[in-house]
Amino acid sequence: MRFLCLWAALLLAQPVVDLSAQTAYKGKIENLPVEVAPQPIAFSHKTHIASGMKCLDCHTGAAAKERAGLPGADQCLLCHSAIKADSPEIQKLAAVNERGGKLDWVRVYQVPDFVFFSHANHLKAGERCTACHGDVEQRDVLAKEVSTSMIECMNCHVKREVSRECHLCHDLGQ
Repeated sequence: MRFLCLWAALLLAQPVVDLSAQTAYKGKIENLPVEVAPQPIAFSHKTHIASGMKCLDCHTGAAAKERAGLPGADQCLLCHSAIKADSPEIQKLAAVNERGGKLDWVRVYQVPDFVFFSHANHLKAGERCTACHGDVEQRDVLAKEVSTSMIECMNCHVKREVSRECHLCHDLGQ
């Protein structure tokens, strides 16, 4: 009992880390924007959004899963078997689909393996895609323009007054 009281006293005497201060966590500052390798099929988010499409039309997992998902050739061809079917890029897409191949999209945004990020949880909380991905709807070619560093995530949580508990994003080995 005496040990528990000493332990509790020591624990309570520890300074509280204020994660709301931007200087509470010093992370690697990303030099943005970061260009990525060309995509296997030239794709303009700007053109697709202008035609009335929504992010969830192609990134179907975002509303219900951790990962948003990337569209396969078969999904693109639902529209493009009739729209711009004679375009060289759409013909490349059709050839991938005929072979049963997979589109190897180049990832633009990615968090480290030790971090959990749920697109579904963020969308359910009312967050917009642009908060983490930038003005994608204005881009013909994507580059990473919003940081995925811990400090950016923490600052976002502070700004929105939501939990900053470590276990929400990190496996603490329980």
